[in-house]
Amino acid sequence: MPTHVDEIDWARVIERLLYLFPPIIGVGIVGVIQEVQLGIPGLQYGLLLFSSFGYSILTLGLLVAIFFDARRIRRRPRASENWEPNPWLNALATLISAPVAGVCYLIRRHKRFGTRPGWSGWWLVVAISLGTTLFGFVAATVAILFTVPGLFGAAVALAGTIAFGSFPIAIHQDAAYVCTYGDSWRPNPGLYLGIAFLSLIVPPVQPLVAGYYLARRRKAVGAR
Repeated sequence: MPTHVDEIDWARVIERLLYLFPPIIGVGIVGVIQEVQLGIPGLQYGLLLFSSFGYSILTLGLLVAIFFDARRIRRRPRASENWEPNPWLNALATLISAPVAGVCYLIRRHKRFGTRPGWSGWWLVVAISLGTTLFGFVAATVAILFTVPGLFGAAVALAGTIAFGSFPIAIHQDAAYVCTYGDSWRPNPGLYLGIAFLSLIVPPVQPLVAGYYLARRRKAVGAR
């Protein structure tokens, strides 16, 4: 007999929790606060404290969501033909590295069940994030050449906050649309989400991946 737990779309819960990791770990936020110099005592410490507790809470949430989703899949008839995830092993893997465990789980889940598409315009957000990143790189270069420290910090903070904060969500959502409606290309949304997370650590990855993705997308589905 189905329970309330079984009625939850755990795959969506996993996706949404992963979307929260970039802002929780404070990508660019502390830098922005320092640049505007609000002068609020303890604000930077409070943000770091919030990031630490937020990461722990999201890790716990991801552990629970992956456990129940994997358990549901194992209970499905004929699910073992391609993939039979172990609920306990997949859930406990989040304690080692929640983003990595969540992304790997979504990659394998997509190969078996696909990913439900949403809005078709997410590619616009990918393009905006690419433009913002390029602008940030140019502004940072100008700041270095002409020795303008304030401009350098503001450019890096802006690019990190806007581009890197929105890029993982946008490319994951758009890849779900393309892999459903594209004819010649089936990008794995979970894989691109993982690459987008990598760009948070290695910034030059973001414009390269965004540019490649947009070019491939145009050939696959055009502007729709």
